[in-house]
Amino acid sequence: MTDLSDLPLRDDLRGREPYGAPQLDVPYALNTNENPYPPSEALVKALGAAVTDVAGTLNRYPDRDAVALRADLAAFLDADTPGAGITGDRVWAANGSNEIIQQILQAFGGPGRSVLGFEPSYSMHPIITAVSGTRWINAARDEDFTLEPARAVAAVEEHRPDVVFLTSPNNPTGTSLPLETIEAVLAAAPGMVVIDEAYAEFRRSGTPSALTLLDGRPRLIVTRTMSKAFAMAGTRLGYLAADPAVIDALLLVRLPYHLSAVTQAVARTALAFRDELLGSVEALRRERDEIVGWLRGEGFTVADSDANFVLFGRFPDRRRVWAGLLERGVLIREVGPPEWLRVSVGTPGEMAAFRTALKESL
Repeated sequence: MTDLSDLPLRDDLRGREPYGAPQLDVPYALNTNENPYPPSEALVKALGAAVTDVAGTLNRYPDRDAVALRADLAAFLDADTPGAGITGDRVWAANGSNEIIQQILQAFGGPGRSVLGFEPSYSMHPIITAVSGTRWINAARDEDFTLEPARAVAAVEEHRPDVVFLTSPNNPTGTSLPLETIEAVLAAAPGMVVIDEAYAEFRRSGTPSALTLLDGRPRLIVTRTMSKAFAMAGTRLGYLAADPAVIDALLLVRLPYHLSAVTQAVARTALAFRDELLGSVEALRRERDEIVGWLRGEGFTVADSDANFVLFGRFPDRRRVWAGLLERGVLIREVGPPEWLRVSVGTPGEMAAFRTALKESL
């Protein structure tokens, strides 16, 4: 049998493992930060009708630049962040936020360039960085997973990266960044600054979005996704907001017709039903805050979370605890610092099962 060692693979890819959270058939899947509430019957019918509408045109290529979808996304962002002035020419969309990140690095990274991130953070940032031939630099977060502005600026000034990634709310910790940290990094960074806001809709009241900083800052990019709060993980739709010049740069590297007609139709339908889809966000916030309080009451250390997941610990042997939960039908994520585990926020019934399984496994 032929294996990778027999192929002329790029040297920098040898020894790497493909990304992947466990996909196991369990009663309670709380490991990938999905919204646990499925689409309503009305939305399912609307999605079916939207796909039917485009089915007769699938012999033709889709709108290459997804103009209508981008206009809908801009309208959503502009309503979500009043005063940000988001218009369709400032929005770009792709197959999940990971393709958005890949396109950013294809345009602004590459051989001889570097990316700075503050770990623990989203594990795909260094992976996509490496695949794009760009050098990854880790500047660690503070002990409590926050990021003090002076430390962030010092890291930027030391390394002079071409791209900086700031994740807010941060994955896997759930920690949000104050705008002063983002502004300080923007002032110091010589290149692009990417704020990954995949979980922005879950942030606690009063936590601002970096979208408010876009005006007059052409090197700022804010990325979002429909996989989390929108409960559309299967759609694979990520997007960003930035200066129109950034969109022009991404047009140089995007593959032709990268977003299918079906994806565009489904995403536009979901946006039309956004009040329904985002209606579960407040319930998930409450469930998150309740599980944080319960975990702390049980003696665990818990990171403050503005997302739909909670990082908790500390465990001398986290694998044993993770396996104990799995034996009881509850799958969570073994990710982040070695002594910590992450649980996604699910329905009240799912979180009750998690609490029971955790107590039993200990």
